Amino acid sequence: MAGGPTLNAVSIEQQRRLVTALPGPRSRELMARKTSAVADGVGTTMPVFAAAADGGIVVDADGNHLIDLGSGIAVTSVGAANPRVVAAVTEQVAAFTHTCFMVTPYDGYVAVAEALNRLTPGSHDKRTALFNSGAEAVENAVKIARAWTGRDAVVVFDHAYHGRTNLTLAMTAKNKPYKHTFGPFAPEVYRVGGSYPYRDGVVDGAVAAARAIDQIEKQIGVENLAALVIEPIQGEGGFIEPAPGFLPALAAWCRAGGVVFVADEVQTGFARTGDLFACEREGVVPDLIVTAKGIAGGLPLSAVTGRAEIMSAPHEGGLGGTYGGNPIACAAALAAIATIEEDGLVGRAREIETLVKARLTAIRDKDDRIGEVRGRGAMLAVEIVRSGGSEPDPRLARDVAKAAHGQGVIVLTCGTYGNVLRFLPPLTIGDALLDDAFDVIAAAFEEIR
Repeated sequence: MAGGPTLNAVSIEQQRRLVTALPGPRSRELMARKTSAVADGVGTTMPVFAAAADGGIVVDADGNHLIDLGSGIAVTSVGAANPRVVAAVTEQVAAFTHTCFMVTPYDGYVAVAEALNRLTPGSHDKRTALFNSGAEAVENAVKIARAWTGRDAVVVFDHAYHGRTNLTLAMTAKNKPYKHTFGPFAPEVYRVGGSYPYRDGVVDGAVAAARAIDQIEKQIGVENLAALVIEPIQGEGGFIEPAPGFLPALAAWCRAGGVVFVADEVQTGFARTGDLFACEREGVVPDLIVTAKGIAGGLPLSAVTGRAEIMSAPHEGGLGGTYGGNPIACAAALAAIATIEEDGLVGRAREIETLVKARLTAIRDKDDRIGEVRGRGAMLAVEIVRSGGSEPDPRLARDVAKAAHGQGVIVLTCGTYGNVLRFLPPLTIGDALLDDAFDVIAAAFEEIR
C-alpha cells in the first residue's frame, strides 16, 4: 500500500482547498446558533462546522476542504464515510434500529463479540460485553474486576485519561478541563507514577515498573487491589509511550498477585498504533481489554473483552444498558473490522508512521523547541518545549495548532502540560495529503517565534 491507499471509493476530492477565510460565513452563522443553544461547557477545537468528510478530508459548511489529522479523536480510522460501513449501516437501519439486546437479542451483537474474542490478544477462552462509550466500558471493567476479586482498590497512573464519568474522572489525572469543580469523585482509586522516559529519564521499563510496584505495595497493598488499569500508550496525557519492559513487568506482577490487568485501548486499538492492539507490540496479554473509538467507524460502541472466568464473575443482569451494543453500531463495527483486515490498515498505519516521523524529525533537527518526536503507527506526537531546555511550552503548541487550523489542517493538542501536538490521521489518508499537511506544520514552526 506504499504511496497511500486506493481512494477510488472516496467521494470527496482529496485535496486541501480554502475558498473562504476560516471560519467562513456559514460556519460563523452556525457558531452563533451554537452559542445560543448549546451549553458553554461544550467547547470546540475549531470554529468551523463539518458538512461532509471522507478519506483524509473534512469539508466545512462553506465548502473549504480541510486535511484531517484528528479522525474525530482516533474514531474514524477507516474514514468518515467508509463505503463498507455506510452499506452495513444502511441495511441495518432498514431492518430495525433498536430492540435492546437485553430484551430481544440480535445476531450483530454476538458477531461483534465473536470478532473481539478472536482479535484481541491471547488464545484463551474469552467473553465480551458491549457498551456505548469508552468511559462506560472502563467503568464496567472495574465492576467486573471487583466482582471477580472481591477487592475494591483500583490503581491508575500519572498522566492517565480514562473518561469523564464520576468514576473515570477519579481515574483521570488532569484537572482542567476534565475534573475542575466536578468532585467529589469515586473512592478507592489510587494514582502511582508511571513511565515517561522523556521526563523521568528512566529508559529501562523494568526499573520504572519496580518503582510503581513498590509504591502500590507500600501504599495500597496487593491484597486490596482489584485492578490495575493502564493505557499502553497514554493518550490525552501526551501520547506517552512507556519504556520497553514496563507493561510486561506490570502484567507479570498482576498475574502473581491475583490483580486484574486492564488495558485501556480506547484510543490505541484497531490498528491505530501499527498493531491491531498496542499491547501486542511487547506480547502483553491483558486479563481485560477495553475498546471503543475506532471500533465502529464513527458510531458509538465500546466493549470489554477478557478471560471467560473473569468476565463471567458478575451476576446475570449485572452488565448491560439500554443502548449497549446497538444493532446499527454493531453493523458498523463488523464493517470497520472487515475494512481493517481486508484493506491492510495495520500495515498502512506503519507506513504513516514512517512518513510522518521523517517529517517531524526533520523539523526537530532544525528547531530545538521540539523536545521529542514519539508515538507509533498513526498515533504520533511532538512535545514542545522552550528553546534550550525541557520546560513545557503550551503557548507554542497552541500557536502552531492555530496556525495550522488557519491553513486548513486539523491538528489537536494534548498533554498534562498542554504542550503536545498530536497527529491521528485516518488510516485511509493518502501520502500527498500528509505531505501537504506537514508542509503547513513545518512553515508554522518557522514563522512562530
